[in-house]
Amino acid sequence: MSRGRRYSGEGKLNIKKVVAVLIALALVIIVVISIAKLLGGNKVESKVVATEYFAVYTEGKWGVIDSKGKEIVKPSYDEAIIVPNSKEAVFICTYDVNYNTNEYKTKAINEKEDQLFTEYDGVRAIENYDVNNNLWYEDDVLIVTKDGKYGLIDFDGKVLANCEYDSITALRGIENTFVTEKDGKKGLVDNIGAVIAENNYKDIKPLTDKAEDGYILIDENDRYGLVKPDKTAIFENTYQDIKQIYGDNKYVVRENGKWSVADRDGNLFLTDKFDDVTSINGENVIAVKDGKYGVLSTEGEEIIGFDYDDMSYTYENNYIAKKDNKYGIINVDGTTKVDFKYDSLIYRQTEGFFDGSTNSSADNDLIDRNFEVKLSGIISEINDENGYMKVRVDGEYKYYNFRFEEKTNVELLKSNTLFLSKQGDKYGFVNKDGIVIVDYIYDDATEQNRFGYSSVKKDGKWGAIDSQGRVVVEPQYAMENNSLIEFIDEWHLGEDLNLNYYTK
Repeated sequence: MSRGRRYSGEGKLNIKKVVAVLIALALVIIVVISIAKLLGGNKVESKVVATEYFAVYTEGKWGVIDSKGKEIVKPSYDEAIIVPNSKEAVFICTYDVNYNTNEYKTKAINEKEDQLFTEYDGVRAIENYDVNNNLWYEDDVLIVTKDGKYGLIDFDGKVLANCEYDSITALRGIENTFVTEKDGKKGLVDNIGAVIAENNYKDIKPLTDKAEDGYILIDENDRYGLVKPDKTAIFENTYQDIKQIYGDNKYVVRENGKWSVADRDGNLFLTDKFDDVTSINGENVIAVKDGKYGVLSTEGEEIIGFDYDDMSYTYENNYIAKKDNKYGIINVDGTTKVDFKYDSLIYRQTEGFFDGSTNSSADNDLIDRNFEVKLSGIISEINDENGYMKVRVDGEYKYYNFRFEEKTNVELLKSNTLFLSKQGDKYGFVNKDGIVIVDYIYDDATEQNRFGYSSVKKDGKWGAIDSQGRVVVEPQYAMENNSLIEFIDEWHLGEDLNLNYYTK
């Protein structure tokens, strides 16, 4: 059998040449991939933005834009347009205003400027205010009028309360709860039209800032009672007063001229043992006697002596207290957890840390639940939805989660297409791969907002770029009186945040 052999025309295989060729080929591939990445890395996709609506004001007229800056209602109205719910195309317009008699008409229109709910004489948004007196609007209920009477509808026009009331107003500070008035007596309904209290009362107040805690009902004899949102009566109208305080199914009531803590069964505790109660936490209450704060148990034991000028509960029997004009943290066992050295000290309950400040420093101490100072800086943003905060530390903005772990903006701002970056004393923007998309030419700038626009500052003036880094507004606005600088395309947020409008 013949053996295979190399023919004379075949040279020997040169291993070194083969390796060199493979290396060269690999380098070419790497270069090609790098170029492709570089070219691809410079591409930035447009930000996906949900449709929302906002009032705008320009040249003395009011209109509506959407979240891309497109005019939905041409600015043509003399009075402010109210957008109660930015996600609903229901806009409340005021017209035919007589300033001498303070009479006016209102109507609702949609994104096509068609009038809605024409069966009514008027349609109004429902104003409400938080504890800091900031204005907001109920976002799923409208007041309607017919023949001089008031009712409620939802944004689809469904009747929630017939037009039979002399007035309807929001219960201040409480969402989805409305005070009705009929024949001089007040009642209460919720946002689905359910009657919580009939029109039998002189006045109605919320027990706390949470609707589920209940409502104080005051009858014509100035007797106080308490009802839950499901109409369950906690107390009949027998008390001389009920404080707007609640905790662990306990309340503070006044009977026969004396204050007591009461449970749901009407059992009374600490009768005439305090001048005031500011908080109820389990079996303990923060009480005031002779102008000083301390803690009592419901059985009457003095848990913390009445030695403090102010006090508030935090968690696990820990209290922020004020003594000699300074704030610290104490425990019911008498231990001082944080020294009394702060001019202001608050517990950020949602985020789970303390925020202390002194008049001698611009920086605040951020203290964890173990009472350790984790950071010193200035909080510029807290985002509970995404679980982070932006803090200015040693002149630089940094991001942290609520466990005080430092994060990058790329890690946290998942929906952004561009990310603020600083080089030296100038700001620019990079994409998620860290490639510079907007050069470092700005003196100040903000992260991309939810609409895809970033505010940029140059030579003392503000402008805006879009989600791809293109300039949409050249820096031209001083905006010295704006507490919040934000753009939607060519429109920027107005000075009065309560009105929530944009202008240009």
